[in-house]
Order: sequence, then structure tokens, then C-alpha cells
Amino acid sequence: MTATPDISPPRKVSFAAAVRILAERDPVIARMLEQTGLPRLPRPSETHFATLVRAIVYQQLATRAAAAIHGRLITALGGDVQPEALLALSDETLRAVGLSRAKVVSLRDLAAKVLDGTVVLSPRGLSRESDEQIIARLSAVRGIGTWTAEMFLLIQLRRLDVWPVGDLAVRRGYGLAWQVPTPTARELQPLGDPYRPYRSVLAWYCWQAAEFFLTVLSSGP
Repeated sequence: MTATPDISPPRKVSFAAAVRILAERDPVIARMLEQTGLPRLPRPSETHFATLVRAIVYQQLATRAAAAIHGRLITALGGDVQPEALLALSDETLRAVGLSRAKVVSLRDLAAKVLDGTVVLSPRGLSRESDEQIIARLSAVRGIGTWTAEMFLLIQLRRLDVWPVGDLAVRRGYGLAWQVPTPTARELQPLGDPYRPYRSVLAWYCWQAAEFFLTVLSSGP
């Protein structure tokens, strides 16, 4: 697929519309659209702050253990997942719910940076910031890296041009769908350029390709 210069998207484009735009340009996207349908992103059910709290809690933990710790944290907060409420909890309380010392520090850093304006989470404030600005702000929080910030952009904010090249499933999926060796993050970065400004769509189909491959493997001969 060759790059199309000067792509200027309409002010409001849905994922469905973006898929159809890309499917007209690229036969691989068209085939995957036919096979797997339109992107299905989970509808955000938490506030932006609560989503980031969950992301920190779940890092490097098995899902069941993370869910138990997260549930105890929510109970300790009385269901009020707000920066002020989190900062009001003692370190002893946060440790008692099962959080590591590093995660306690990360959660406190997130709450403090939201309150002092380093991290902007208001809808109006976020609407004024580019993807790069949001990633930079979130990455200033201890325990939040580029990948977490990109997932926040893509899944929570539904930004259309997120390209998480550090995600192994995206890299594997791209290799499988486009029938090339699995690219490195550096190699994958420019491969997304022809799909601007809708690289989130590309990422979603890469995930689908990787998931399909794992399903085939697990099903056996």
C-alpha cells in the first residue's frame, strides 16, 4: 500500500467510517473487515482517573489477583475513585489491600499530578491536547509508560490515530496479516504511516490477526 499524502479527516469520524475509508485503499483491511467485522472497543465504564488507577493496579499481575486487589482498593475508597480520596488513604491502608510499595507511590503520584494540573483529565482539557501531549503528561507519572498512555488514548478516549508499536501483539498481528516477518517496534513505526490518520483501526485489526492465530494454535490439528 502506498502512502496517501495530505490526508485531512473530517472533524468527527467514527471507527466504522475510518475502517471503510481504509478498506477502500487497502485489500488486507478490506479482507479483515469482511472476516472479523467492524472494530469492537469496550465502552468506557469508568472515569478517566479510575481507568488510570485500574491500569496501575493491574500492571504485571495475573488478572484474578489484580481484580481482587483492585476490588479491595475500591472498597477502601468507599467507591469514590477520586484523587482527593486516594491521597486521604494512609500508606498502611493501601498496602493492606495488597498494593506493592511501588504501586502505592505510583497511585499517589498520579493523584497529585491530576490535582496540580500536570495530568489533565477533564473532557475540555483533553480535547485541546494532541495525542503526543497526553502521552507526555501521562508518562510523567511514575509507573505509567508509553504503552499505558497509548491504551488510554485508544480505548478510553477513542482517539483514531494511535499506533502502539511497542505492543507485541500488534507487531505479531501485522506480520501475520501482511505475511511478513514480525517487525520490530522500530520497523513497524513507518509501516503505519500510510494509514494515518486512522492507525488505531490498523492496531485493532493487528490485534484481531494475532488473536486469530493464537486461537488456531490452541485448537490443535
